[in-house]
Amino acid sequence: MKRAFRKYHRTIAIIISLPVALTVLTGMVVTMVGEWGINIGISRGFLLSIHTGEIFHLQAIYPILNGLGLIGLLVTGLSMSGLFTQKSQKPKQD
Repeated sequence: MKRAFRKYHRTIAIIISLPVALTVLTGMVVTMVGEWGINIGISRGFLLSIHTGEIFHLQAIYPILNGLGLIGLLVTGLSMSGLFTQKSQKPKQD
């Protein structure tokens, strides 16, 4: 079972890494540009359009796909961690 979850986890991670990295990086840069007043030569509106997926015309499903991908990584990662497996009890030796 763990082997299957590793395969799924690896596949999901490869697929979701670029959109999540893009969302995180643009979110950080939007905050730096908007709140801290750092000028990087790119408008805040353009960064927000990348951040929300609007530039790719995916604004309706981009957050949902990011969320589903991260939930998939969370589920497969936790299942591989062994936190929810039943541990067998060793008999006491007197």
